[in-house]
Amino acid sequence: MTGERRSAALAALEAAAAAGVEICFANPGTTELPLVLALDRLAAIRPVPCLHENVATGAADGWGRLAGRPALALLHTGPGLTNGMANLHNARKGHSSLVALVGDHASWHRPADPPLAMALEAAARTTSDAVLTIRRPEDAPFWMAESIALARGGGGRVMTLVFPHDHQLATIAGTVTVRAPDPPAPVAEKVIREAAVALTQARRPCLLLDGPALFGEGLRLAGRVAAATGAVLAAPTGFARLETGRGLPPLVRIPYDPERAQAFFDGFDLVLLAGAREPVAFFGWPDQPSRFLQSHPGRRVLARPGEAVVAALAALAERLDAPQTPSFEVEKPPPAPTGALNPRTLAAACVGAIAPESVVVLTAVSSSWPFSELARTAAPHTQLALTGGAIGAGSALAIGAALARPGCRVLHLEADGSLAYLPAALWTQAREGLAITTVVCANRRYRILERELERSRRKPGPASRRLLALTEPAIDWVAVARGFGVPGERVATAEELGAALARAAACEGPYLVEAVLA
Repeated sequence: MTGERRSAALAALEAAAAAGVEICFANPGTTELPLVLALDRLAAIRPVPCLHENVATGAADGWGRLAGRPALALLHTGPGLTNGMANLHNARKGHSSLVALVGDHASWHRPADPPLAMALEAAARTTSDAVLTIRRPEDAPFWMAESIALARGGGGRVMTLVFPHDHQLATIAGTVTVRAPDPPAPVAEKVIREAAVALTQARRPCLLLDGPALFGEGLRLAGRVAAATGAVLAAPTGFARLETGRGLPPLVRIPYDPERAQAFFDGFDLVLLAGAREPVAFFGWPDQPSRFLQSHPGRRVLARPGEAVVAALAALAERLDAPQTPSFEVEKPPPAPTGALNPRTLAAACVGAIAPESVVVLTAVSSSWPFSELARTAAPHTQLALTGGAIGAGSALAIGAALARPGCRVLHLEADGSLAYLPAALWTQAREGLAITTVVCANRRYRILERELERSRRKPGPASRRLLALTEPAIDWVAVARGFGVPGERVATAEELGAALARAAACEGPYLVEAVLA
């Protein structure tokens, strides 16, 4: 960048572009207008409008997971940040690379406590790995570059950069040097040596994978280790990104229910964590543990989140003299399903429609488990799931995924209760002409909460039944989609769903299928 004088807003975005930022998901307001105008002069960053801040942050999360580098999510003051915090929470739990760029009041106006003023930095710390505030206009390019470097390091971080309005407007000169992200911390040779010994001695070992161990070279190396030792490869319940399908190393997703998850881990005499955190239950129950490996005698750590797990797996595979190109059983996909739709027939129809190297956003909670079990029989593909438990992320994740993988159709499986959180994402899908097929698993109720009630052995009364039902009225998802510019249809049988998925695949833009479950 040159030393010519320009607005601090433009200089900061120039620093972002120089650091590799290509896209900005924006729900701007008055305090961000200098940044909006700066985008007119900077073709390197694509602006994508979003009708809600949680769409912007969720789309930035989806982009970060697939692109491996951060997007900007442009938000309006403290309330705009808080509107986007649910998906910032998901992004942080999934170690996504993301920079939330928040335009704040003018520094001299904030002490007057105007209507939108709030403890912005304090709020941001709850869902960010770090919060930076630009105190002087001339520092704007430096702090932007620093935010991006920090977001790209540590296995992926969520950064919040606060940019006061008057500092955006100020004219500055000078240049900035783009800082490379810190490399992941290496794993000690002693740890790798001990892991190899433990794997060879174990009768039934498990490798719990996460982060870059779930896709690409990391997954290939994990498959070599599994072939050499007979280890079962497992993925967290809420993973950020994984690859699966015919011919790839098979992955088992940890069950959601704590009893089944505990039984799963109890079946192994060794559980080796490779890029994964300690597995914990979603919710605490009086008769169930919080940490599934708390008393497991065979718990070991190969690499912690943010450490060089791919390099550690490579060293482990070499120490084990693992086969270079192991082959894995190619399971046949299920036959084309027929009859009324339920989670299993819906999954079978969707598995049959997956194109090679496509992306599936898997954020339906109660209806997604049959799909997870059948997905290894599909064509090789990438999956994104719900990482932090804040539902409603899927329609926004699909936006980021579609933009990160142009030319690839995204299949989004979502529950009706979850899609109701962010239907505004459909507008951005239509506005950008994104190849996204949304399948709404319409069971007309919060089924996951009904399951929790069943587990607690408590019988729901009329008040609780009313709170868990999505009827009176039932949501007309085809009409909702049409209102945001997305065509769609309603289906009730597996045959109808298969035909609808074929029609969706022939579309250039988004398409919604409301799948009514029996």
